[in-house]
Amino acid sequence: MCQQCGYSQSQWAGKCPSCGTWNSMVETVSQATGSKRQEVNKAQVLKLSEIKVLEKERVKTGEKELDSVLGGGLVSGMVVLVAGEPGIGKSTLLTQTALHMAQNKYNKILYVCGEESASQVALRVRRLGGKGEMLLVESSDVDEIVGKIEQEKPSLAIVDSIQTLTTADLTGTAGSVGQVRECASRLTTCAKRLGIPMFLVGHVTKEGAIAGPRVLEHVVDTVLWFEGERSQSLRLVRAIKNRFGPTDEVGVFEMTEVGLMGVDNPSQLLLAERVKNVPGSVVSVVLEGKRPILAEIQALTTSSQLAVPRRVATGIDFARMQMLVAVLMRRAGLHLEGEDIFVNVTGGIKLADRGVDLAICLAIASAFLNKSLPAEVAAVGEVGLLGEVRKVQGLDKRVKEAKRLGYRVASAESGKSVAAAIKKLLGE
Repeated sequence: MCQQCGYSQSQWAGKCPSCGTWNSMVETVSQATGSKRQEVNKAQVLKLSEIKVLEKERVKTGEKELDSVLGGGLVSGMVVLVAGEPGIGKSTLLTQTALHMAQNKYNKILYVCGEESASQVALRVRRLGGKGEMLLVESSDVDEIVGKIEQEKPSLAIVDSIQTLTTADLTGTAGSVGQVRECASRLTTCAKRLGIPMFLVGHVTKEGAIAGPRVLEHVVDTVLWFEGERSQSLRLVRAIKNRFGPTDEVGVFEMTEVGLMGVDNPSQLLLAERVKNVPGSVVSVVLEGKRPILAEIQALTTSSQLAVPRRVATGIDFARMQMLVAVLMRRAGLHLEGEDIFVNVTGGIKLADRGVDLAICLAIASAFLNKSLPAEVAAVGEVGLLGEVRKVQGLDKRVKEAKRLGYRVASAESGKSVAAAIKKLLGE
């Protein structure tokens, strides 16, 4: 069946004969068409006022940071897709969650080993120092897994991973669009019918998107995204979709020898190794969800030996950095046209907050002018194309967090433009 126009035929084709789209034909389970006419009218029409809503308490996972991202815990029948790069810590976090919940004797945890063997999972449990009991299933047949879930009726089911499962009703290989879609649909239906919360581990493509069809993200209730550098210890978990809670919460973890540990004060961790009074170093206060975090922005400029100077951005959007460099050249009078410019966010985190614009500009100007900013200054503000510094959302939270750690915030109130802020803080 074509995913674009809905055209169907009995064999695969690289190009849809109807709409001409390439690689849109996906194998789909063919349903029987001999249904009886009287079965069509089984659906009931309900009035909103007559529907009884059962408010059930959320089930705590035992991981405080994960509970905050989920909106307070797990809901009955909730299906959560956990995605991230290989080795980032998805299986580690879910194993810890399973062990925490298994410590309650009333909880039965079912762990589906699709990628690993049961002995490999047991080794990871031993490394994490877990003491809880779990049920392990080595299988990649989704129908067999659904049967085990119906038989055991666990308090929590974890499937690692959805891309390794297959169904005999389709001929495609594991990880293909049709297999992933059908397996996710059957597992979700099972979880909703039995009221069992379920975690699904998802792979990512080389471009960084969740592998499989887009319908995989639509069919689940919550999508959690793991991010961070494998060479760094800090990990962020974001909810990019959540039907049972907010999507503006972020969980912060630190990878240690005994697993992922929740971080109550990520600002202190990110600024622990900061070298003060060095040109090119500026602290900014960003909002990750509702949580203000202090992060260090580092910049380095050097005379370029190339016809086209290099611009390298790590942890921030490259196009945004290019725009800020243009603003510094045009509005602040800095001659950066012959300079290689490198900007880095320490700690391995990625920042999408526009409030970091002023800090980036000050870091580049500080490195170019070879003058350091006052060590206690934290820069916050969005920079426009006219060179003006704009106020950002949640400024009160940012100022409060900065004061708690001994910093004072330089924002839009410190100057009407980037040039004024540079002159005030750097004396240029």
